[in-house]
Amino acid sequence: MSDQHKAALARGREEGRAVRRYLDALEQQRPRRGRRRTPESIERRLEVIEERLPEADSLTRLHLVQEQADLQAELAEVEPATDLTALERAFVKVARSYSERKGIGYAAWRSAGVSPQVLEKAGITRSGHPR
Repeated sequence: MSDQHKAALARGREEGRAVRRYLDALEQQRPRRGRRRTPESIERRLEVIEERLPEADSLTRLHLVQEQADLQAELAEVEPATDLTALERAFVKVARSYSERKGIGYAAWRSAGVSPQVLEKAGITRSGHPR
């Protein structure tokens, strides 16, 4: 394998990582149905469970312990909102060449949640031809 080929493979992997990170961050920030739980609301519910556990009958205790475990797992996964700025910058740098290499058009990017403004910055147009 030539050095040029190795460099092209490395560039492709880096572009793929930048695209994946940006799309993952968009997915995490996509609005979900229902009321959003905050770390504070999870903590409040955990306190209520702690108060109810000593007095609970065996079946209620079982359900409370499971809810407690679920809430603790959810709390561990809660991260501060991702700052998209750096991820967007990295995406914009590579999106055009990634699109050309993989044959990904404007509509596919839009359905993945990428805004028209970001696609414009990346040089990806509705006509499907990078500018």
